[in-house]
Amino acid sequence: MSDGEDDAERNQSPAGVHLPVPPECCGGLNNVDYSKMDLKLLEDFLNLINFDDSFCVAVIAIIFNPLFWNVVARWEHRTRRLSRLFGSPYLACYCLAFVIILLNVYRSHSMTVAMKAQARWEVMDVMVVFYAGVALMVLGTVLVVSSFLALGFTGTFLGDYFGILMDEKMTGFPFNILENPMYWGSTANYLGLALIGASPVGLVLTVIVAVAYKVALRFEGPFTEQIYQERSQHHKHE
Repeated sequence: MSDGEDDAERNQSPAGVHLPVPPECCGGLNNVDYSKMDLKLLEDFLNLINFDDSFCVAVIAIIFNPLFWNVVARWEHRTRRLSRLFGSPYLACYCLAFVIILLNVYRSHSMTVAMKAQARWEVMDVMVVFYAGVALMVLGTVLVVSSFLALGFTGTFLGDYFGILMDEKMTGFPFNILENPMYWGSTANYLGLALIGASPVGLVLTVIVAVAYKVALRFEGPFTEQIYQERSQHHKHE
């Protein structure tokens, strides 16, 4: 059989219909010369980031906050030490909430200091990016405030771990459009702040915030579900 007949046979389906052979672009990705890619924009971005003390402090604050409240809240759920110390699970929850608020204020402060201490990026220093940042901050504020109003104070600040359980799962706004709107609203605020300040280091810190929240949710979500499952089983036995 000739080469032409082999090609014709390969291009036919069992029904005898000719199928087009997709072209192999650039001979495959292995043949792409990556050295000729224009990486100047990425290089400019990285050159504007200085891993100085202010950056490191901001990163530590970002990582420490969710780690702290998860460790303390789980310890409280297991031992009830804070509830016994303060004489009430509500008072203990309020005190932990006060500490969490202070930590979050310090985190925001440290991120702002890092952004102000480092250079702006002229690529981001345009009105379109500025207004996008404003829009993100408005969106983030709406998500955070509406989440707080829906959950209440103890629902927002880990009241579940203190035995202060909600009657039912939140299904209204903003939980009907997004899971964990409090966390992602906060992330949107930081991203908006970075865009408004045309801050490349702000973008990097916002990514770290998102990763820290994502990791925290890996632990918080299943554990919170376990708390409510334990309540359901307890009610069944009663």
